[in-house]
Amino acid sequence: MLISELMTAELPGEMAMTRRLLERVPDEKLKWKPPGELHTIVWNATHLVEIIGWVPGVIGQSEFDIAPVGVEPCVAPEVTQMSQLLATFDAGCDAAIDSLKGVPDSVMHEHWSLKMGGQTLFTMSKGDCIRKWVFSHSAHHRGILSAYLRMAGLEFPSIYEE
Repeated sequence: MLISELMTAELPGEMAMTRRLLERVPDEKLKWKPPGELHTIVWNATHLVEIIGWVPGVIGQSEFDIAPVGVEPCVAPEVTQMSQLLATFDAGCDAAIDSLKGVPDSVMHEHWSLKMGGQTLFTMSKGDCIRKWVFSHSAHHRGILSAYLRMAGLEFPSIYEE
């Protein structure tokens, strides 16, 4: 079985858990944040949505520069309703699955680099990058967002159970 087929089979379940969590974020709590230098709920929710959008770029490119020299930095749009993020998330999930279909293992073993200002931050295989920076990174931020929502006073059932 191809690496991409294994990921294509696993991705819908992982993203369903992410969506169940995102659905629990009420619009009135988007700007909430814990004390200190931590991010807001909306920052974490937006980041979860961004993560799934990385898959087509990892598959189709050999690198990505998050702050290319001489280019205006990308500014995330202001989010005032979770419905905005959910629509983007759903489209990102579809695009991720479509981009993985039929990708040969030779492509998944190709190197991919993350850069900032032209400097390489890391290089790893495309398959490892998707496993670490999409699957594992999503689980990490689901945990953070779950903790934030509970700290903000929301109670909800486990996202791991339907």
